[in-house]
Amino acid sequence: MSETVSFGYQQVSPAEKTARVGQVFQSVARRYDLMNDAMSAGMHRLWKDRFVRRVKPRLGESVLDMAGGTGDIAFRLAASGASVTAADINPAMLEVGMQRAARRGIDGLVWTEANAEKLSFPEKFFDAYTIAFGIRNVTDIPAALAEAHRVLRRGGRFFCLEFSQTLWPGFAELYDAYSHHLVPRLGRALARDEDSYRYLIESIRRFPDMERFAGMIRDAGFAQVAVEPVLGGLVAIHSGWKI
Repeated sequence: MSETVSFGYQQVSPAEKTARVGQVFQSVARRYDLMNDAMSAGMHRLWKDRFVRRVKPRLGESVLDMAGGTGDIAFRLAASGASVTAADINPAMLEVGMQRAARRGIDGLVWTEANAEKLSFPEKFFDAYTIAFGIRNVTDIPAALAEAHRVLRRGGRFFCLEFSQTLWPGFAELYDAYSHHLVPRLGRALARDEDSYRYLIESIRRFPDMERFAGMIRDAGFAQVAVEPVLGGLVAIHSGWKI
């Protein structure tokens, strides 16, 4: 791991990035889902539905949903009858998720505070590992991918939903203008936090493109790595198998 890592468009020490990302999500936790709806015009719900259909959770399986704070993916996974652990490094996000689960009458989920780079679960513990819109905020992505591989059983599957860079001509420029200029204003108006949403947009720009990230998944030991672009790659579903 290098001496500095990206925090948006800035280079900071790994420890500083971890602390500052924690502050971002501490700040936005209460309005996180509202902002997701506003920023994506509600499309994030469709992306998450599609993502979970690709995971194909089954009754009796054990699934780890990493960076699963507010429960959006965990709730969808649990509907299949799978045993779901929702893990997040940020206790404020987990608190929101647990409150949402209680309001919806969803029980049986395991909620745990965990760092994706150093999980406390034993080896070969889960049948599937999911992470949605969280991997780009991890300080040491290769370490997190290695941990995902470690905690999966042989035959286990890894699925990641993350923003990427769209390849559609013209759309990329429109989205770039929208995200850099409008999203921070939405953050100020709806979440009273412009700076955190400016970071979240910048973190998308700094995240590896689809092919580079697929290579990182392979380097972690996964086989049959695949990428499914959505909206030309604005969002991508990455997958791999532990064999």
